[in-house]
Amino acid sequence: MSGIDYQNRVGHKTGSGAPATAQEWNLERKERLRRLALETVDLNKDPYFMKNHLGHFECRLCLTLHVNEGSYLAHTQGRKHQTNLARRKEKEKAESAVAPVPAKVAPSRVGFTVKIGRPGYRVSKLRDPDSLQKALLFEIDYPEINEGAKPYHRFMSSFEQRVESPPDTKYQFLLFAADPYETIAFKIPNMEVDRSEGKFYSNWDAEKKVYTIQLFFL
Repeated sequence: MSGIDYQNRVGHKTGSGAPATAQEWNLERKERLRRLALETVDLNKDPYFMKNHLGHFECRLCLTLHVNEGSYLAHTQGRKHQTNLARRKEKEKAESAVAPVPAKVAPSRVGFTVKIGRPGYRVSKLRDPDSLQKALLFEIDYPEINEGAKPYHRFMSSFEQRVESPPDTKYQFLLFAADPYETIAFKIPNMEVDRSEGKFYSNWDAEKKVYTIQLFFL
């Protein structure tokens, strides 16, 4: 008579002879999802993934901290992150007027520079948790900027531009320029920008070639 294999039965942990608990199955499932995500997900394309100055990882959507990329990826598979993603999509639909829209800019006739196209960019919508002020974060990539040059920005009213007619007074434009790239503009709400300390931030990272602007609306 053959013996009964207690170790390899379904629902038992190998080598223990004891049934696996629901908690252990859940932990194993999360670990499988984490490993799969590490192999398939490009975090550089995740708009909510951010590494802070302490070397930890943050979820901009859920405002959570994580000690490593695996922990962050496991978080993105969880109920809290997925629920917040669904809420964010609904909120973006309701607040579509706040979203900046890339706009065309009439070419300048002063001087001549051979342009190499439009720069890459990322735009994030933020909100101050204390004042509830709405904010926009612009990150413009200029990897081929001219040696020694720096990007610059300026605000333009709807009456200054010559592309849209008649001008829409509900919007203004935020322009970014750096040779040899084409000037790009974003159509943003015509609301007063908060220029108090800590509310308006601009920075040119010459090493990474990224120009950053963060602004809050009053």
